[in-house]
Amino acid sequence: LRVDNHNRLAQTPHPFPDDAHITRDFCENQVEIITPVCHSIPEMMGTLAQLHEKTEQALKEQNEHLWLYSNPPYFASEQEIPIANFIGEQASKQHYRMKLQRRYGKKLMLYSGIHFNFSFQEDFLNSVPDKNAFYLHLYQQLSCYSWLLVLLTASSPVYDLSFDAENQRGKAVSEYASMRSSIRGYWNQFIPELDYSSLTAYATSIQNYINKGVLFSASELYLPVRMKPRGENTLENLTANGIDHLELRMFDLNPLEPLGISERDLHFTQLLILWLTRQPAFSFTPDLQAQAIHNHQNAALYDISQIQINGQNIREAGLSVLDSIEQYFSDIPETADIINFERKKLTEKRNCELVKERLNFYV
Repeated sequence: LRVDNHNRLAQTPHPFPDDAHITRDFCENQVEIITPVCHSIPEMMGTLAQLHEKTEQALKEQNEHLWLYSNPPYFASEQEIPIANFIGEQASKQHYRMKLQRRYGKKLMLYSGIHFNFSFQEDFLNSVPDKNAFYLHLYQQLSCYSWLLVLLTASSPVYDLSFDAENQRGKAVSEYASMRSSIRGYWNQFIPELDYSSLTAYATSIQNYINKGVLFSASELYLPVRMKPRGENTLENLTANGIDHLELRMFDLNPLEPLGISERDLHFTQLLILWLTRQPAFSFTPDLQAQAIHNHQNAALYDISQIQINGQNIREAGLSVLDSIEQYFSDIPETADIINFERKKLTEKRNCELVKERLNFYV
């Protein structure tokens, strides 16, 4: 979010109207920084740093800066949340956001975070029998393990009371380590039951919800992981051209990191993805789909002592997965540091605990 020097939502127009890499999301004062396709995490982080610096420099010239938290600052009313002003050939984007406003309200749209897009190189994909089946398998695995990434990267236990009601104000500590991943987050008004037997069946099951009027489009499917085609995100493009990449949508902006995300967290995510490609296939039934969402939302709680994952305390379940990943990559010594970085969050302090201790970060 763009904020002024008083940490109030900026009411100025988006300062990069013609920049494909610095655009906005739901509202005019919500900056979306989009890196180009990169071939490594260090390359991506370097590009992100350049775009971040470019953004901050332009905002500094108009006495603004980025609010590097997933939860919004104080706002007096929803009138301070202007819908993104897309015009001309992009006017349909503004009309779509107006529909979202009527269905969900504006406040939920202020949540901000990191979306991590991941794909495999073509030479690897050429070695698998069916690219779409490969990505469908990985998608189901990631959906079932999204709770682990929430557990390890949740960084938003502090929020302003104006998010609860317009007549309130002041810093508060939530019961959630990540409000946007919790039941207070931005979810569909129903739990989708999708068909993963094939890409066509998957697209058809989403189209059925659109036909019923409970989804405006495929973009409104607010799940922690998405399968996306190259180019325009439509079901027609997806079924015609196949799955191009997976989008992981659960990462909080971490105020302890200058770019909002730790490079080691992304390296770990890459290890998790690779490990999951080797896990056995299973039937992702509607019950399991609902359980995956339930686990994801529960992992967003601050107090994890009572959270169970498949009958096991979530901390112990997380450590068990880390042990399995470490064993899988035991012949690659440099992975040990990445896994130990995550393990310390479960044996010492998580991101959310560090942020809570440093409440002066949230001004």
